[in-house]
Amino acid sequence: MSRIGKLPIEIPDKVEVKLEGNKMTVKGPKGELSQEFSPVINIEVKDNELLVKRDGDSKEERSLHGLCRSLINNMVVGVTNGFEKKLEMVGVGYHANVQGKNLVLEVGYSHPVTIEAEGDIQFEVEKNTHITVRGIDKQLVGEFAAKIRSVRKPEPYKGKGIKYVDEHIRRKVGKTG
Repeated sequence: MSRIGKLPIEIPDKVEVKLEGNKMTVKGPKGELSQEFSPVINIEVKDNELLVKRDGDSKEERSLHGLCRSLINNMVVGVTNGFEKKLEMVGVGYHANVQGKNLVLEVGYSHPVTIEAEGDIQFEVEKNTHITVRGIDKQLVGEFAAKIRSVRKPEPYKGKGIKYVDEHIRRKVGKTG
């Protein structure tokens, strides 16, 4: 049995969970998330705990067991605490600012790059070079952080570009003269 899949998920006091067939809706203080799961997986609500179970032992059921439990846990954590990713811009003249809900990056191109926020995603800029992406959907937060990083990936010679705060850029030695 899956080590992750058999762990129960505790439902906090302020979170409301609705199950309608295979569709689960989680509502909390930060917002509401809903997702449809495979009919192979059984989800039960017992005494402020969610249990994810499977009937058989086929390869598909085993692979979906831990995945569904992790997705449900991320939904519960997202509506209570939310998720965030932090990025850092390294380079002379690189800076970012927020205009309305959109993020505007100036990273050495002839034009500023605008990234539009979707859903509940929020951008925050500190010191013109530190960007924080916040939201309740873990997948969307990671997707927008990756989109921002892809505008100007960090290069290995000078280390310029947009990188995650905890990311280490492996530096290369340049040409010898």
